[in-house]
Order: sequence, then structure tokens, then C-alpha cells
Amino acid sequence: MKCSVFIATSADGYIATSEGAVDWLHTSGNQDADMSANPDMGFHHFIASVDCMIMGRKCMQTLADFNLAPEQWPYGDIKIYVLSHSVSVAPENLRNKVEMYSGDILALINKLASDGYQHAYIDGGKTITAFINQQLINEMIITKAPIILGEGIPLFGKIEKPIKLLEANATAFPNDFIQIKYSVSY
Repeated sequence: MKCSVFIATSADGYIATSEGAVDWLHTSGNQDADMSANPDMGFHHFIASVDCMIMGRKCMQTLADFNLAPEQWPYGDIKIYVLSHSVSVAPENLRNKVEMYSGDILALINKLASDGYQHAYIDGGKTITAFINQQLINEMIITKAPIILGEGIPLFGKIEKPIKLLEANATAFPNDFIQIKYSVSY
């Protein structure tokens, strides 16, 4: 099963402020830039390529806090698992959209593969780090926002050994965001 990351960070590698806020993503960059050619910087194209998603508990809570209307839900009808050992029930506004999971990551990937799923979207800093440490991530698409936060929640936690990123393909967007797509080599 292919596992991919699609995530945004600050220029200095943070996915959120120390308090977990991500509002800086919507205020960074050139707000007057013409983004009509690619308004979501490839997200809808990416999400159309996946058939399931695995995210961490904090990622789920951030999503729940957005309190999105049904027409704003960005993930369509893909199957979503939330990894958590401390929370067993999703917030009320996500209960029919996500399934909680507290077991082994590799067992979940094997179950998804045996159920016919082929491409998983992995989201959340701790979750991405755990997948990398188990050598499960195949590609990473990281979009850098033109802002330096100075501190916050880093994209990567402790990586057990250096990981090579290959086949870099970079795109600079009119709003000054830069997206780099890598394949991952273990």
C-alpha cells in the first residue's frame, strides 16, 4: 500500500504554533496573487488519488475545531482512521466521518491493504514521524508557507535514522508558497 504525506509548514518547518493554531496558513504569502490556475496548490488533485486517510488525534481535534459545514468537508467520502491511545470517541461533529484506532500501525496498514485500499494519506506530525520510523511513507509533498514562526509544533519528531529524500520536484506558486514533492528512500 502506498502511503503519502501532503502537508504545509512554515518556512522554518513548523506545522502549527505552540498552541496548535494554523491560522497563519491563511494569512501568509501574497494575498493578492492570482491563484486561479491552482487555487488549492494541488490538494484536490492529491485527495482524488487517495482512498483512505490516517491522521493523529491532534490533527483530528484541529479539524473538529474548524466545525466545517458538510459542503466544506475536504476529504469527500474517503475512509479516515484517527490514531489515539488516549481518546476512544471522536468529537460529535466528526463521529460519522472518522473511526478511532488504537492498535499497531503496521496491522492497520495490512488491514487496509487486505480490504482493497491502495493509497493512504498520512497526516499529523507525530503520525508522520511514526510512519517514517516504520519505513511506511513512500512520498512526501511539503508546502512551505512564506512565514517564520520561530517556534511551534515541528513537522518531524525524533527520526530513528537519516532518511533520504529523492526525485525532488519543486513548484513555486504566485502567492510565494513553495511546494516540494519527494520520493522517500529507506
